[in-house]
Amino acid sequence: MPSSPHSSSDSPKPSAMPSPEPASTGAAEVAVAPVTWRRNAGLFVATVVSVFGTQVYNSGAASLREGLVDAAQFTVAALAILLAHEFGHYFAARIHKVDASLPYFIPMPILSPFGTMGAVIRMRGAIPTKKALLDIGASGPLAGLCLAIPLYAYGIAHSHLVPLDGSAGGYTLGEPVLTKVLDRVFGGPIPDGMTFSLSPVAFAAWAGMFVTMINLFPVGQLDGGHVAYALLGKKQDKAAIIAHRSMLAFFFVSVASYLLRDLRGGLGFHRIGEHVNNSLFWLVWFEVLAIIGVVSTRGRELAEPAETLSISTRIMALVPLVFLAAYGRDHASPTLWVAWFVGLGILLAMEVRGGTLRKHALFDHPTTGSEPMGVTRVVVAIVTLLFFALLFMPTPISM
Repeated sequence: MPSSPHSSSDSPKPSAMPSPEPASTGAAEVAVAPVTWRRNAGLFVATVVSVFGTQVYNSGAASLREGLVDAAQFTVAALAILLAHEFGHYFAARIHKVDASLPYFIPMPILSPFGTMGAVIRMRGAIPTKKALLDIGASGPLAGLCLAIPLYAYGIAHSHLVPLDGSAGGYTLGEPVLTKVLDRVFGGPIPDGMTFSLSPVAFAAWAGMFVTMINLFPVGQLDGGHVAYALLGKKQDKAAIIAHRSMLAFFFVSVASYLLRDLRGGLGFHRIGEHVNNSLFWLVWFEVLAIIGVVSTRGRELAEPAETLSISTRIMALVPLVFLAAYGRDHASPTLWVAWFVGLGILLAMEVRGGTLRKHALFDHPTTGSEPMGVTRVVVAIVTLLFFALLFMPTPISM
C-alpha cells in the first residue's frame, strides 16, 4: 500500500498512505528521486526469513520435512501476492511521475500468524489527478488479486476435508463470498459435517485476500479510500467517517449476536471471552485507523478542530484491553469482564470527547485535479470496490 513520508504503518496491516500536501489541479512535472534499494532488499530478506520461520513454528505437520515444505509453499505464495500488490502501486506511481519508493516489507515473526505485517511504499509529494489517484490506489489490490485468486483455486483443489466439529484445528478462517464461490468451483462438493483444511498455498492466498479486504476499506488513505475519493470526490470524506464508525458497530453487533445465540441455547455468558476475542479485530482496526488518520493529517490544515486524543493515549488504552481480552478468553469471571467493558467505555468516552466519535476531518482526503476520469476508469473504480464486498468477512478469524 502506498504511504507518505510521515507514515510508520498496512496493515496485515494494514496502511497509512497520506499525501500531506494538497495535490495540484494540473499534472505538473514532479522530480522523481533516484531509486534506493539496499534497505528495501534487507527488509525483504528479513521478511522471507520471518514468514518461513513463523510457518515452521506454527506447523502442525507430522514431520519436520513436511513442515518445511509447507512453510516454503506458504512463503513463496504469500510473498508473491504481496510483491504483486506493492509493485502494482509502485509502477502506477512511476507511470504518473509520482515520487515513490520501493516497497518496505515489515517482518513480524510469531506475533503475526503470517510472519509479516505486509509492506508500505513511501510516496513523496502530491498525487496530481483523479486518474493518477485511481491508478495508484487500485493497481495494488487488483495486481495482488490477479495472483491470489488463481493461487487460492489451485490451493483449494489440493486441500483436504476435515470434520466441522473443530477437532482438526484451533481456529476457523472467515469465508467471504469470493472464497465460497472458489470452494464450490474448484474444491468440489462438501459433505455435511465437513469443511476444508486449507493447503499452505490456499492459506497464503486467503491471507492475501484478507490483507486486500483491509486495504480496500473505503477510509482515509487506505487503497479503498483512494479509489472511493477518485470516484466520489469530496462526498467520500463523509462516507469515510460512516465506514470507520461501522467498524465499531461490527464489533458490538458481532459480540451481541454470539451472546444472543448462547442465551437462546441456555449457555448464558460463559463464552463471553471467546466471543469478544472473535470480534476484537474490528475494535482494534477502529483505533488503528484513527491513529493512521492522525499521522496522515500532520502538517495539513483541517476544516475541523484538531484531535485532543493523542496516539500514545489510544495505544495505552487499547493494548491493555487486547491483552486482558486474550487472558480472559477462557475465563468467565464477571469481575474481569465488567472491568473490561468499563475500560472500553472509558476509551469510547475519550473518542466522543476528543476523537473520532465527534465531528472531525481525520479522514478527509487531499484534493486532486477535477478533470473527469473517463468511463473506463469509473468502471475500474466500481469493480475494485465491488471486490471489497466480495472479500468482506464479518469474523476474519475465530478460535
